[in-house]
Amino acid sequence: MGVYRDQILPRLIDKACSTEGVARWRRRCLEGLRGVVVEPGFGSGTNVAHYPDDVERIYAVDPAVVGEKLAGDRLAASSVPVEFVGLDGQLLPLDDASCDAGLLTFTLCTIPDPGRALSELFRVIKPGGALHFLEHGIAPEENIQRWQHRIDPVQRRLFDGCHVSRDHTALIEAAGFTIDWSDAAYADGPKPWAYFHVGRAIRP
Repeated sequence: MGVYRDQILPRLIDKACSTEGVARWRRRCLEGLRGVVVEPGFGSGTNVAHYPDDVERIYAVDPAVVGEKLAGDRLAASSVPVEFVGLDGQLLPLDDASCDAGLLTFTLCTIPDPGRALSELFRVIKPGGALHFLEHGIAPEENIQRWQHRIDPVQRRLFDGCHVSRDHTALIEAAGFTIDWSDAAYADGPKPWAYFHVGRAIRP
């Protein structure tokens, strides 16, 4: 799994997450993002082109080192400084209350312990700061949910731990954030993989 996980999978994810259909969801997720932002799951920088003008700096965190290389052209075209600060979203190398906001896009689905990652985000985001999120997760219909639970074991193996059945808004609320707004709907693609959760939560 070494070469597949470290070299092939990041490139597959980059292609899958770079479509215009996904970009529309990204733009909605990033509306109002501002200040100093920590972005666990930075990946290949597919959010870079959509950072609002009010973003001052990004602290990027991602275990796939090849992602930084794939992000090269996107970073070169952006005026927002991006600093790569760590590999593990469950252990952020940042001071308490050092960020104005957090950004998660297709990240909580893969992190082994999402509760721990969200606790770290709660720690580093200033009181009153925002957590913007876009994830694919649990669908509302029971028949789709059954398929999602059946798929999960294979999905986790093929896509480095990725789940399709997590309830992201519930996880975010359980970590202490207050949902400011959220929406969920099917995006393009097979329904078990394509139920997207998007929104913003506030750190009290």
